Amino acid sequence: MFFASKTYKVICVGSTSKDIFFPTDEGTIIQTPEDLVSKVKIAFELGGKYRVADRYEAVGGVAANVSHGLTRLDHAAACYSKIGNDETGKWILHEFKSAGVPTEFLFVDTVVKTDLSAIIVLTQSGERTIFHNRDANEKLEISDEKFAGAGWVFVSALNGNWQENLKKILLLKEKYGFSLAFNPGQHNIKEDPGFLLEAIAVADVLLLNKDEAIELVMQTQKELPKERLDDEMYLLQTLGRVGAKIIGMTDGKRGAWSFDGQEYWYCPIHTRNSIVDSTGCGDAFGSGFFAAVLEGGSVERALRYGIANSGSVVGAYGATAGLLKTDEMKNIIEKITPERLN
Repeated sequence: MFFASKTYKVICVGSTSKDIFFPTDEGTIIQTPEDLVSKVKIAFELGGKYRVADRYEAVGGVAANVSHGLTRLDHAAACYSKIGNDETGKWILHEFKSAGVPTEFLFVDTVVKTDLSAIIVLTQSGERTIFHNRDANEKLEISDEKFAGAGWVFVSALNGNWQENLKKILLLKEKYGFSLAFNPGQHNIKEDPGFLLEAIAVADVLLLNKDEAIELVMQTQKELPKERLDDEMYLLQTLGRVGAKIIGMTDGKRGAWSFDGQEYWYCPIHTRNSIVDSTGCGDAFGSGFFAAVLEGGSVERALRYGIANSGSVVGAYGATAGLLKTDEMKNIIEKITPERLN
């Protein structure tokens, strides 16, 4: 069933792509613990050629992934994004419709190429490295009237003239009164961290990983010691002081943290099956965490939802195949026990 725009609870703004996965057991892992935002790296022989036994295809892009995750959990969520009028774009439209995700705001542009990602997945651990091309979503535009009926707008990594688009969304928040969930991209943070802090100041929910939190917190106070920047509670507290009301922060295999201005919670990872591919793990956490907030849940419950969803999606290639349905979520969160830190 597809909803009229005025009935959408959430509009997810950002990228949509086709992801192609290349699993391999090649590559050399390099530990660089002194680099706080890139502690582990992978290397391949320059000029080398590597055979891949199989490949997989899936819908990708943060806005697409989160809208799929929310739809699985019975929330009316549309994806506001752009695709090309090419075979890849037609494939994406088919995948959205098959998943029951509305396509009303999935705009087709005849002069762009649909976004595409090539993803190397290490079969030993499921960790991945992503090479992505953003063409269609470099040209994404914000149309005022499309947001008039939204209760929430989820803004993820934006491309192209992203500052202008984010400014428009912040103005529309004032105009229409919707709530804002914000999941900034790494390139947004590197390009204009000051402006992102302005957006965080009015965010009702902030979702990010620890590396991104470190990059942002470094802008609030110069020459912070590494011990401070490695302290999760300090990072959450600082971003909370900036203005974010509810924060969910991930750190890969170490788990995730949440904060609502009063309570700090931590939860280790919880996987349903063996780890196949970590692509979309953060997006799955985001859609789970955010779904609990939409349902009026506490930050502790939101952490359970996020951990459950991320722990399920890593069991399959791609960011959508392992997303939980409502009944599955209810069963799994009973097995997850976060720890309150204060």
